[in-house]
Amino acid sequence: MSAPGPGGAAARARPPAETLSGIPVEPVYREPGKGPLGEPGRFPFTRGIYPTMYRGRLWTMRQYAGFGTPAESNRRYRYLLEQGQTGLSVAFDLPTQMGFDSDDPAVAGEVGKVGVAIDSLADMEILLEGLPLDRVTVSMTINAPAAILLLMVLAVAEQQGVPWDRVSGTIQNDILKEYAARGTYIFPPRPSMRLITDTFGWCATHVPAWNTISISGYHIREAGSTAAQEVAFTLANGIAYVEAALAAGLGVDQVSPRLSFFFNAQIDLFEEVAKFRAARRMWARIMRDRFGATDPRSQMLRFHTQTAGSSLTAQQVDNNVVRVAIEAMAAVMGGTQSLHTNSRDEALGLPTEASARLALRTQQVLAYETGVVNTADPLAGSYFVEALTDRLEQEAQRYLDEVDRRGGAVAAIESGYVQKEIQDAAWRYQQQVERGEKIQVGVNRFQAEEQEPVPVAVVDAQAETVQRQSLARVRDARDAARVAAALARLAEVAAGEGNLLPPLLDAVRAYATLGEMVGTLKKPFGQYRPPVVL
Repeated sequence: MSAPGPGGAAARARPPAETLSGIPVEPVYREPGKGPLGEPGRFPFTRGIYPTMYRGRLWTMRQYAGFGTPAESNRRYRYLLEQGQTGLSVAFDLPTQMGFDSDDPAVAGEVGKVGVAIDSLADMEILLEGLPLDRVTVSMTINAPAAILLLMVLAVAEQQGVPWDRVSGTIQNDILKEYAARGTYIFPPRPSMRLITDTFGWCATHVPAWNTISISGYHIREAGSTAAQEVAFTLANGIAYVEAALAAGLGVDQVSPRLSFFFNAQIDLFEEVAKFRAARRMWARIMRDRFGATDPRSQMLRFHTQTAGSSLTAQQVDNNVVRVAIEAMAAVMGGTQSLHTNSRDEALGLPTEASARLALRTQQVLAYETGVVNTADPLAGSYFVEALTDRLEQEAQRYLDEVDRRGGAVAAIESGYVQKEIQDAAWRYQQQVERGEKIQVGVNRFQAEEQEPVPVAVVDAQAETVQRQSLARVRDARDAARVAAALARLAEVAAGEGNLLPPLLDAVRAYATLGEMVGTLKKPFGQYRPPVVL
């Protein structure tokens, strides 16, 4: 029996061509885009924020890592640096992200599971042991208690004899997207915004090279948003942070050069490149026209990218190597400043050492073998890419206008508008997958009946016990009176109007625990309870 031809029963009709986010794609593009391009390194920065882009300097290669105890994570960081990683990216466990100590009964079973456990300055000392903070940049994915973890890093720098003006890195510190998409919040939005603006102001004076926020669209996209929603809601949050800083008495050109962004790189290569270009152009105009920023550094959208965890599949995990390579290519061709590439096995668990190395090698192959670094904005002038850039800018602007109409990002999140828009987009996409209109190779097409087992990294079950024992030793060894005095001063400032970072720093230096500091802040600040969104 012969195989059916193109018109046979086995043929499947292709749905109308569209991007991953649902933007219709024409068969051919014959007209140039209408949006302003300019030159790389110049307003509106559509083509990149530096004149020569990667010809002058490659992006920072960061591999997001952390698990178990601080000692275990320190060994992984040393290994990745030996393999050619150029910056640290710290993953914290859920108790740390939520402000709990490892011995709190509420977090039993979660300690060290999805990141490293940090309870006090003693843990940060172990985590960063042997890592020179004047030469290694540190990025930390931490939000509600971000100021506390930053101060722990600075206290370690003091011990190393490194001046704070030589310490550089990033804290995510983006609480608004936690309410909208991710969920690791502690305090309500408004006291959280106070903590963030206090961090802006204090760091501008004391840690001038530190990026005090990484305004994150990554988790918005992982929650199911479209590309346009990712841009719009991320920039809306950025606007809210700038407005809060101005309301706190800070100058726009004092704060804005230290703002950074964090985006997702999904699998649709051209849509993602266009998304990055549109976001840069929009932010430049927002900062110049809305806020009157005159420093070009204030108008630049600098961003980190991570490949899309939501695109990874547990089925046929080797396919994920291909997905990550394409997504990383989109980030590089879109002009990212730093990049994390996911590992092939992350749909199953924490990455093994071998898969983490392969993910890093993916970046290195892109940097040194493909030639995509040889010119700035290599896809500029493509009719297709320019049309997509314009379309994404238009769609993102519509969402941005709606957020403004609703009173800004904080009000739009408090009302549940942002959450509902993301949820609706996620539902539409999942329906398309289940109907077979969106193909996921190995999932709803081209399945394999049998799969070879994949080695999975497992966190030692004893890690939680070890961490709790370490915490007990810290409590026994520290000066209890000094801790009590520091926490009392923190409570006093939190109930008043002073900057929170000086009393937090005193508490960190006294080896107060994360849970003790967060617990002190909860009393005047309260805890957030999300709205019901239907």
